[in-house]
Amino acid sequence: MDKNFLERLEMLEKSHEKLINRPNEKAAEENGIYCRYKNPVLTAKHAPLFWRYDLNAETNPFLMERIGINTVLNAGAIKLNGKYHLIARVEGADRKSFFAVAESANGIDGFKFWDYPIMMPETAVEDTNIYDMRVVQHEDGWIYGLFCTERRDPQASPADQSSAVAQCGIARTKDLVTWERLPDLKTPSPQQRNVVLHPEFVDGQYAFYTRPQDGFIEAGTGGGIGFGLSSSMENAVIHKEVVIDKRVYHTVSELKNGLGPQPIKTNQGWLHLAHGVRNTAAGMRYVLYLFMADLADLTKIIYKPGGYFIAPEGEERVGDVSNVVFGNGWTVDDDGRVLIYYASSDTRMHVAESTVERLLDYVMNTPADGYTSAASVRTLYNMIENNKIAQQQDI
Repeated sequence: MDKNFLERLEMLEKSHEKLINRPNEKAAEENGIYCRYKNPVLTAKHAPLFWRYDLNAETNPFLMERIGINTVLNAGAIKLNGKYHLIARVEGADRKSFFAVAESANGIDGFKFWDYPIMMPETAVEDTNIYDMRVVQHEDGWIYGLFCTERRDPQASPADQSSAVAQCGIARTKDLVTWERLPDLKTPSPQQRNVVLHPEFVDGQYAFYTRPQDGFIEAGTGGGIGFGLSSSMENAVIHKEVVIDKRVYHTVSELKNGLGPQPIKTNQGWLHLAHGVRNTAAGMRYVLYLFMADLADLTKIIYKPGGYFIAPEGEERVGDVSNVVFGNGWTVDDDGRVLIYYASSDTRMHVAESTVERLLDYVMNTPADGYTSAASVRTLYNMIENNKIAQQQDI
């Protein structure tokens, strides 16, 4: 075998091994709500070498990268058998996305992709692209993956090669290896993205959080995060959607919003992580926000802090699609630790750490959006006055 081939292979292997085994550490805590970790947990470079390179010296004497991996992003998350698993969206250089499982012992570093990506079965109408899976362990015993399936708009003219239709694809598994594809979710809305399955039955039915929208990009008359029920998962049909978290002018989610992962059940309510989108002169800006729904009435929001929970910072603002954070996966440990997995700029995966206790404090005690500048100043005045009173009492 050619010496140069062997030397280059050794260099690639050492570099990949160093990346996989790089320890992660917390960044300096600033807001008291959560703490980011310094290093991304998954990047395109985490993809196994045998995905990207033909390792046969005879067919690839220059050891060229044959299959390019562009980004790793928007991962669902689940803890199984004591291990943390990210079901990541992997986008190739050909712009096609697929799902692959990466596993870690501690959830903050050491994530390693399984040898094979998920071979997702198709329905009668093949998927052009699939992405952004929400992973839900339902009380019926199945693990469900709900994802966006994208196909070219059949009504588009031959000159229009960008118009598409997005719907919610559904698959289920017991082990994250073998997946059974179910028919796509049917709803009254022309297009669907960011659909999440509630982990428990509601009145004996399956409950879905939806994101109704008129077009592939524009929400149109889609009012925000929706909710609906289906009697079946094998043939999931929602006959009525109600909007539970509407879009509001001049907020972080005025343009679009959608639910992230499955909600966390607490003794105070259902804790939700969502993304909000607003338009700027530099393009769309994606941030994450939290809200809480009533334990008995899932359509009733009882707490919703104003503003964003996580926004892109520093290097997170740079990437394939800049100024974006997107989160559709989190895990909860028995001791209450919450690991929040989010992608930055459609390029890489990060993790932030908090606790159920801290998130409840944040959601329940952070002021809500007053929707005007004057209301924001009144809220600020109130805190200033309370702090002055507290300082005087300490003197």
